[in-house]
Amino acid sequence: MCSVFGYIGKNNCRSYVMEGLQKLEYRGYDSAGFACLDSDDKRLYFSKAKGRLKNLATLLKEKPMDGHIGIGHTRWSVYGKPSQKNAHPHFDCEKRISIVHNGIIENYHSLKEQLTQAGHIFHSETDTETIAHLFESLLVSHKTLKAAVVDLVNQLEGAYAFLCINQDYPDCMIMVRKRSPLCIGIGDDEIFVASDPLAFINQTKKVLFLPDESFAIVKKDLIELYEFSGKPLTPDVQELSIEWQDNQKNEHQHYMLKEIYEQKNVIHATVDFLHAMTDQIWDHLSLTLEQVRKLDKIHLVGCGTSWHAARIAQFYFETICMIPTRVHLASEFRYMPFFPDEDSLYVYISQSGETADTLEALRLVNSMNLPTITVTNVPSSTMVREAGGFLLTQAGQEIAVASTKAFSTQLSALYWLAHRIALEKRIIDSVQMEQAEQDLLVAAEVLENTIENYKRDICQTHAPFYTQFDRVIFLGRHLSYPLAMEAALKLKEISYIFSQCYPAGELKHGPLALVDEKTPVFIFSHSEPLIYQKIVSNAHETKARGGHVVAFAFEGQHELIDLADLSFVVPKVKTLLGPLAMIGIIQFFTYQIAKNLDCPIDKPRNLAKSVTVE
Repeated sequence: MCSVFGYIGKNNCRSYVMEGLQKLEYRGYDSAGFACLDSDDKRLYFSKAKGRLKNLATLLKEKPMDGHIGIGHTRWSVYGKPSQKNAHPHFDCEKRISIVHNGIIENYHSLKEQLTQAGHIFHSETDTETIAHLFESLLVSHKTLKAAVVDLVNQLEGAYAFLCINQDYPDCMIMVRKRSPLCIGIGDDEIFVASDPLAFINQTKKVLFLPDESFAIVKKDLIELYEFSGKPLTPDVQELSIEWQDNQKNEHQHYMLKEIYEQKNVIHATVDFLHAMTDQIWDHLSLTLEQVRKLDKIHLVGCGTSWHAARIAQFYFETICMIPTRVHLASEFRYMPFFPDEDSLYVYISQSGETADTLEALRLVNSMNLPTITVTNVPSSTMVREAGGFLLTQAGQEIAVASTKAFSTQLSALYWLAHRIALEKRIIDSVQMEQAEQDLLVAAEVLENTIENYKRDICQTHAPFYTQFDRVIFLGRHLSYPLAMEAALKLKEISYIFSQCYPAGELKHGPLALVDEKTPVFIFSHSEPLIYQKIVSNAHETKARGGHVVAFAFEGQHELIDLADLSFVVPKVKTLLGPLAMIGIIQFFTYQIAKNLDCPIDKPRNLAKSVTVE
């Protein structure tokens, strides 16, 4: 999603800002911009470009500008189409104030009407420009900068983080946070600010995460931090131990392919990490032994791929530790009736730890003093700081927008957690706990080996063939249904082929009308004999209507394999780990289809890696 970066200090800012934005590129964007106050005349200069950051870099070479204070932005469009005029930064009428903003100003329409009636002229379709014009008017009516900022933030509604530089205050920068991530890096007579500390972590490890509903007025050697009411806050500066991973594609053409192949190793790393902390796990999750033993309900909350991981993990918790488990879409969670239960555990799943819908659902449950944990890949994320406890996957930084290794490590961590709860409840013993860890490692081996077994055929024959189809149906049953949902999401994300997933048992209740020779049906099997036979029946129904079947089956499932026009056969693993063993081959297959279609695989159109707006 949108990213902001700012610098104020003893050095020129442009190189820092551009480097910071480059490190946040993977989050997704459609335009970029830069603004600074000139070192000599203190005037505001800016440049904006549609498209990739390299387009902005080209403009800055053609028209150089720099100074000791500057801000930058990569935009993911919400209000207004991708264009140069809608790219950030945005300005007041006199172009003395410059704003870069992440999030949404929900009441911008009414504010814009008021400002337009007062004579302000707008040049973009964005909500962000409203901030600049409103601030312009408030600076006139207030005697101090701080008073104007207090009035500004109390008129804005929504979730947002923004940076502001002002030609009339050339020695300071304003930064504001409300339910959207923002942090300050503190150097030697220099300050960095960004949506994510990874953007400046090579420059300083001293970080201040702005509290929610706070703002800061910052100089190169001074931070004044305030609540929205104007009450001063004491900055809580932390020393972070994280490092920027200079991830290269190595021999791979795309990050997605590299990350698909990293899955075996990161699953191993996740299992090793969890095994090492098993004796301290409940302290780490801020749960008492009594709470764990009394658990009688688990709630799993996520969006997109993380929601699919939760759907699979529901089977883990209900089967392994026999606890009734509900799965919630985070974007719907706050708008449904809520029934607090003190013996419940709420688990929030997010690759980035910044997913706006999931974060707001977490905050709702936190406000009721119920136990919460987050499962995420980013130790410096907001959800790690705000949840009662957290469980870190060990996927390493994931660059491609379409998640692969984050998904498989989420499954691994949740499978392990289900067993650890079962151990505490004395449903399993320590030998079974150790076996569960070994089973995860076996599934990781199968994941990678299956890709290798089919690599040549997929690349040379199968992927080119399936580029001809405009739509695909995905089917699964029981545990394989959410796996099929994730597979359908991958295909539509990176190839733009329309794909729809259904529970296989629902095929004859409507979706069968869509089956013809031009619509392949991808069927995901199950290792349990009874469920497998039902899946075979669905394959027969499809073939009887002239359908084209692609089967993802397990070894020994000859009837399904023989029915299929194309089949991928996976060695059997523990039943609950079937999706983990099978996910690699569908990721690789969809990747190769998208590659043959010459799609921008790592950065699909319209999508963002870190979704920080609701």
